[in-house]
Amino acid sequence: MSIRTPPTPLRLAGRSLLGDQASAIAALEYLPAELFPPLFIQAYQKRKQKPLKAMMHAWPFPVLPLGCLSQLSLDKVLKAVLDGLDVLIAQEVRPRRWKLRVLDLRNSGANFWRMWCGDSTQNCSPTEPVAVHSSSPNLEHPLAPLEVFLDLNFSEMDGVKFFMHIIQWAQQREGLLHLCCKTLRISEVPFQRVRNVLVGVQLDCIQEVNMLKLRHLRDLNMDSPSFLRGRLDQMLRLSGSGQRRLTHSDLTHLVQCPNLRQLKSLGLYGTNLTDFSPEPLRALLEAVAPTLQDLRLDNCGMVDSQVEAILPVLSCCHQLRDFTISENHLSMATAEKLLRHTAGLRSLEIELYPVPLECYRTDQTLDQEEVAPIRAELPGTLRELGQPRTIHLVTKTYSSWEVYDVAFS
Repeated sequence: MSIRTPPTPLRLAGRSLLGDQASAIAALEYLPAELFPPLFIQAYQKRKQKPLKAMMHAWPFPVLPLGCLSQLSLDKVLKAVLDGLDVLIAQEVRPRRWKLRVLDLRNSGANFWRMWCGDSTQNCSPTEPVAVHSSSPNLEHPLAPLEVFLDLNFSEMDGVKFFMHIIQWAQQREGLLHLCCKTLRISEVPFQRVRNVLVGVQLDCIQEVNMLKLRHLRDLNMDSPSFLRGRLDQMLRLSGSGQRRLTHSDLTHLVQCPNLRQLKSLGLYGTNLTDFSPEPLRALLEAVAPTLQDLRLDNCGMVDSQVEAILPVLSCCHQLRDFTISENHLSMATAEKLLRHTAGLRSLEIELYPVPLECYRTDQTLDQEEVAPIRAELPGTLRELGQPRTIHLVTKTYSSWEVYDVAFS
């Protein structure tokens, strides 16, 4: 027999208020700030539209992390919140208690709800703590533009409709609010549908682009001036993965993007480069070498000749901090060449290399007797190069990672 935890006094107070919606709405003007979050969650869970709309008029905190509460969709609950905001942002002077500056539709802000309501969230990201300090409740002041934070994650077809609704809502209120999208993720969604959404987004805020199972990368060089053309420098990260998706022509088109030369992070994990000539990748690295900080070429099916072709340009990536090239088919000789060409990169902090081919048996299992002498030899190579560093040799055996550290200090 389980013992149910009794409801807290705050929850009981919220239930009592929501039992009479008219009284709850009338009481908002006088409620302590600490009662708003638990009352909001109860109204949200019980889909009480009128109290939700009214709470927008008296929200006593600078941020409302709405996206953290559930999987957002175009339902009546969200409509009530947006309707409440519509009334407010059209006013020239803020209501007496309203302090809201940011509507956060991302999966973040768990700390806010835990602070005021205990552990009442299920799927919230604990990162990005939300400030809750409010200014004096007695001062009326002009209404500043409302900021709306939204991560564009095109991993499901249903999400496109939701994003389009929010973007159109923001466009219709231009000058009254600012829609800020910091992260763009695209996975298995027709690119035309993505483009239809993004034409309504201001790209100035985007800091990370993550494309999984890329198709038609040439679309990054489209003629439409309202999309990505000339703006890739503002999207500081680009990653793609997925065998059988990326083509030789895709890489060629990416190199032609006019503002590629400020890219800081390039990840091609899992992109099958086995049959690629090295020229497009070498040209891509040449374009981004002055600014590149993070290069991930793991599990790309690369062989010795492909890696040797990019060594000269790799040694010019002086801003590089993280370099990973594990799970590729490289010999010990090529691994040593890699170490020599990266020895002058003084900013390097993380280095992941594959366990050389000589350490595997014919059935592709790892031969520990071959690993030991290589691990003993590599510190001498590092010592010869004269730069203190720690590298990691990575393998995958029976679906489990094995990492061998090699250091010289």
